[in-house]
Amino acid sequence: MKTVRVGSRDSELAVIQAQMVIDAIKKYDSNIEVELVTMKTTGDRILDKTLDKIGGKGLFVKELDEALRNGGVDITVHSYKDMPMEINSELPVVALSEREDERDVLILPVNQGDKSKPLGCSSKRRMLQLKALGFDNIEPLRGNVITRLKKLDDGEYCGIILAAAGIKRLGLENRISRYFTTEEIMPAACQGIIAVQTRKGEDTRYLANFHSERSKIVSDAERAFVAALDGGCSSPVAAYAYFENDKLVLRGLYVNEEKNIAIKGIEYGRAEDAVKMGISLAKRLKGEAC
Repeated sequence: MKTVRVGSRDSELAVIQAQMVIDAIKKYDSNIEVELVTMKTTGDRILDKTLDKIGGKGLFVKELDEALRNGGVDITVHSYKDMPMEINSELPVVALSEREDERDVLILPVNQGDKSKPLGCSSKRRMLQLKALGFDNIEPLRGNVITRLKKLDDGEYCGIILAAAGIKRLGLENRISRYFTTEEIMPAACQGIIAVQTRKGEDTRYLANFHSERSKIVSDAERAFVAALDGGCSSPVAAYAYFENDKLVLRGLYVNEEKNIAIKGIEYGRAEDAVKMGISLAKRLKGEAC
């Protein structure tokens, strides 16, 4: 009997996302034995510093990559937005989920909160766009979703900003007080998409029921845009691709912090040109900022 060991971070959301992959494998072949292997990553352990100060979101994949390399697991499951723009060719991404709600949301305390407290936010991308919307008292907030919600309900913040996808997958949609449109807060590249990684050359046909080619196209466009700007996961750049009828649309946000410049742009094209569109939009916005 074939056994597939699935590596995941040990947070509640990460385990739920890994279970979605496991369910898809079981649907493909109920005879496959699936084992979940969870671990705490460096990014999960260091919570007293912002990600850009400790090496970026690549710290959320370091231990999982090592487990793949040494054979401790057969596949690993990630939130695609947490993965570095440069992925080791020996550990390719082989499947992507359907995209969950890509928007960011505002969560308020369970009880009446103290409005003098700061708004908790985990990324420069969100902070920049929130300030443009008139939010000014914003402080960094680290930890997994459950940890952040506890800090909110314990009175440390007047509200927190999170990705709608994670809240919905946790079954906590009732906590959402406001959905920000993608025009108000452009999402991080690949927000709402789950990625599965494995070793080069592995047979992963059992992921056929999980993979979405549509997610592959939009994520290729978004990641190409960010990569062309040399923007890592903790960079304030943002990208959002979607289909409008049969046409692929890519919207991007380029930020030059040194010059205090933020420029948004849009590109239209064909699905097969997703990567070219990302590079083209990045070059155009970077050129406009010069």
